Amino acid sequence: MVLVFAEHQKGQFKKAAFEAVYYGSETAKVLGTDCAAIVLGSAEGLAELGKYGASKVYHITADQLNNFDSQVYTQVLAEAADQLGAHTLIVNHSSAGKSLLGRLAARWNAGSVSGVNALPTNNGSFKVQKLVFSGKAIATYEVKGEKRVLSLMGNAVQPQAGGGEAPVESLSVTIPESRLTIQAVNRIEGTVPLPEAELVVSAGRGMKDPSNWGIIEDLAEALGATTACSRPVADVGWRPHHEHVGQTGVAIRPNLYIAAGISGAIQHLAGVNSSKVIVVINKDPEAPFFKAADYGVVGDLFEVVPRLTEAIKALKAGN
Repeated sequence: MVLVFAEHQKGQFKKAAFEAVYYGSETAKVLGTDCAAIVLGSAEGLAELGKYGASKVYHITADQLNNFDSQVYTQVLAEAADQLGAHTLIVNHSSAGKSLLGRLAARWNAGSVSGVNALPTNNGSFKVQKLVFSGKAIATYEVKGEKRVLSLMGNAVQPQAGGGEAPVESLSVTIPESRLTIQAVNRIEGTVPLPEAELVVSAGRGMKDPSNWGIIEDLAEALGATTACSRPVADVGWRPHHEHVGQTGVAIRPNLYIAAGISGAIQHLAGVNSSKVIVVINKDPEAPFFKAADYGVVGDLFEVVPRLTEAIKALKAGN
C-alpha cells in the first residue's frame, strides 16, 4: 500500500494535500497496489480526498494531534503504516514534511528521497527523480529497500479530480505525549503560501524604497498572485522574510514568475528557476536575469509595471 500523509491547516485541506494524494495514487498504479490517505487531528472534508485517488482515508483524532509535533507525528505515522501494511509513505516537501522525512525513514527503517518532482519508475527497481545543483540538473535515485519515504515538491504535479468520495475509517494507534508546550501558532493569513502559489510577482532593490511597493501589490492583485521579494529586500526590512525567495529563502515552482527590479544573482535563481514561465522587468539590458527569462522587458519598472497592471485589468474587464 502507498500511504499519503494529507496535511491540513485549521481543519482545511489545501492544494498541497491534493497534490500528494494524486501523486500517491499515480505511484500506487506504478507499483500495482492501492493508495490510502491518513489524516491526523481534527479536519473536515476527509472523503473529498477520494476524488484525487485515495481508495480510503484513515483518520486519527486526539487533542495531541491538533498541533504539529514532528516527534509525535513520526511515531503515529510509522505505527499506522506498519498496522496497514504500507511500504511507501508520501509527505509534502513542506516545513512539516521536511521535519518528518528523516525521522520517519530512521524510525521505519526505510530509504528516503526528499523533493521528488516526477512519478517513480518500477522496472525491476524503484527509482525517483529530483532536481539538484540548484535546479540545473536532474538526479535519479534508486531506493533498494522494501520501504521508502518520499517528500513531494510543491507544484510538481497537477492534481486531477476524477474519482468519487472515499470511505473514512478511524484508526487506533498509540499516541505519545508531546514534550513540547505550544504557546501560540502564528500563520500568515489571506494569501496563498509561496510554495503553493501558481502565480508570483516579485521585486528587488530596483524598487528604491518600500513605499513604492504598492505597484507590485496592485499587479499581484490584478493577477490573483502572491507577492515575493529578493533577499536584500527582506534583509533591510522592506518586506517580511517569509516572502524571500531564493537559495536561502523559499524555493518555488509557480506557473508564472514575474520579477521586477531584480538583477538575477545565482542565489536568487536557485529558488525560482523551476518556474514554468519567467518574466523579467529591468532597465539594465545586461542584467543576468534576462539569460534565465522566457520573456524580458527592458524598461523602467515604475512605468512598465503600472501599464501591465492596467492592461490586465482591461483584459479581465473585456472578458
